[in-house]
Amino acid sequence: MAPPRTPLPRAGLRGWLSILFALLVVLALPGCAGAGALGGGGDGVTTVTVAIVSNSQMKDAIELVPEFEKAHPNIRVKFVSLSENQARAKITASVATEGNEFDVVMISNYETPQWAQNGWLTDLQPLADATPGYDPQDFLPKVREALSYQGHLYSVPFYGESSFLAYRKDLFAKAGLTMPEHPTWTQVRDFAARLHDPKAGVSGICLRGLPGWGEVLAPLDTVINTFGGSWYDTNWNAQLNSPATAQAVDFYVNLLRNYGEPGPAGASFGECGNLFGQGNVAMWYDATSVVNVLEDPEQSKVVGNVGYVPAPVEKTAHSGWLYSWSLAIPKISQHTDAAWQFMSWMTSKDYMHLVGNKLGWSHVPPGSRASTYQIPEYRKAAAPYLQPTLDAMNNADEQRPTAVPVPYTGIQFVAIPEFQDLGTRVSQQVSAAIAGQVSVAEALEQSQKYAQTVGDTYREARR
Repeated sequence: MAPPRTPLPRAGLRGWLSILFALLVVLALPGCAGAGALGGGGDGVTTVTVAIVSNSQMKDAIELVPEFEKAHPNIRVKFVSLSENQARAKITASVATEGNEFDVVMISNYETPQWAQNGWLTDLQPLADATPGYDPQDFLPKVREALSYQGHLYSVPFYGESSFLAYRKDLFAKAGLTMPEHPTWTQVRDFAARLHDPKAGVSGICLRGLPGWGEVLAPLDTVINTFGGSWYDTNWNAQLNSPATAQAVDFYVNLLRNYGEPGPAGASFGECGNLFGQGNVAMWYDATSVVNVLEDPEQSKVVGNVGYVPAPVEKTAHSGWLYSWSLAIPKISQHTDAAWQFMSWMTSKDYMHLVGNKLGWSHVPPGSRASTYQIPEYRKAAAPYLQPTLDAMNNADEQRPTAVPVPYTGIQFVAIPEFQDLGTRVSQQVSAAIAGQVSVAEALEQSQKYAQTVGDTYREARR
C-alpha cells in the first residue's frame, strides 16, 4: 500500500507568479494559437478540443481517433498538439486563468494533485466508477495514487513511466564489456568512456540537456537524489550548491560534455530517441517509454540489440522516477460528458488492443494498466522490457525520493506550485553549463539564489 500523500502547500504569491510567468511564455511562443471556439454546432455535433504533448504515443492517438468518432458520431475531436515545454506553459495558463480553450488537457502527476486542490479540475472518480468496463482499479497502484487527490482520480493515465538505462548489447559485446544488473553511475561513466567513438559516429551516452523542468531536470534530478543531494533540507534551506548536489551536477555535465551526443544542450527525449534508434548512441538513460521508439522496426535500426537495466545509482537502492502523462477535464469545461467519453476511450483496456492490432504491439502505451501486461501478444512483443518497466515503476517512491530527509514529494520534480518557474530557471543555468557558457559553480550559485527565494516563503509560512 502506498504511504499517504504529504499535504501539498497551497499556491501562494510565488505560485501565482509562476502561473503568470507561464502565461507570458506562451504569449511569446510562435505557433501556439488558441484552440478556437468550443461547443456543439447546429448539426448536434459536439467538438471536444484536446491539448496534448506531441510524443509518439500521442501521435498514435491522433491517427486512431477516427475509430472513436466512428463509434461516437455526435462527437468530433480537435487536437492541439504541442512540444512538451509549450504544452506545459499553454495548458497551465489556460487552466489557471479559466481560459476555456480546452475540454481535455494532458497533464501529469505533478499538476494533478495541486490543480485538484485548487479546484481547477473535474473529479473523475464518479465518471470512472459509472463507466461499464472502465475499471479504474486496473490502473497500476502507484500511478493511480499519484493522479489522485483525497482518494479520487482527477486525471486518468494515458501512459505511465519510470526511468531506466537502455544500452546496445552488440556494442558492449564487441568491446568485451558486461553491463551489471544494477549499474552505478560511476560504472556508466566508465562504459561511456570506453564506447565513445565520435569518428565512427557513436556517442558513449545520450542524456537530455534541453532547458525545461521536464527536460534536462527530469534525469538530472534522479542523479542528484542518488548522489545524496536534494533541492531543500527539512527547513526549506536551498541545497543546490551543497557538496552532494554540486558533485551530482558536475558529474552529469561532464559526462555529457566528454562522452555525450553532439550539441547536448539542445537534446531532448526526441533527439536522444532518434540518435539511439539510428545506431549513434551506446547508452541512453531516460523514461521507460523509450521502448515505443527503440522497439519499433519502422523507427529503429537497433531492434533486438537493446538491453534494459535499472536507473543507475550511487547512494540509494533505486533512483528511477515516476511520471504519467494523463488526461483531465478543466472544471470550467462545458462538455464534460463528451470529454469523458473521449478520455475513457483513449485510456481504456480496449484502446490497448486497438493500438496493438492496428499499429503494432510496440506502440501500446506502457505503464498505465495492469491488464495490459496480461495480453499474450503484448507480453511476447514486450519481453525484453516488460519486467524492467514494471520493476522500475514499482520501486519508484515519490514520498521518499532522496537519500536524505526532505520536506517535499516528487522524484524528478518538487511538488510545489513554484517549481514550474523555479525548475525552468534552474534548468536554463544547467543547460548553459552543458553548453560551456558558464561553469557548474556559476550555474549552481545562481540556481541557489532562485531556490532560496522560494524556500524562504515556505519557511516563513511554517512560523
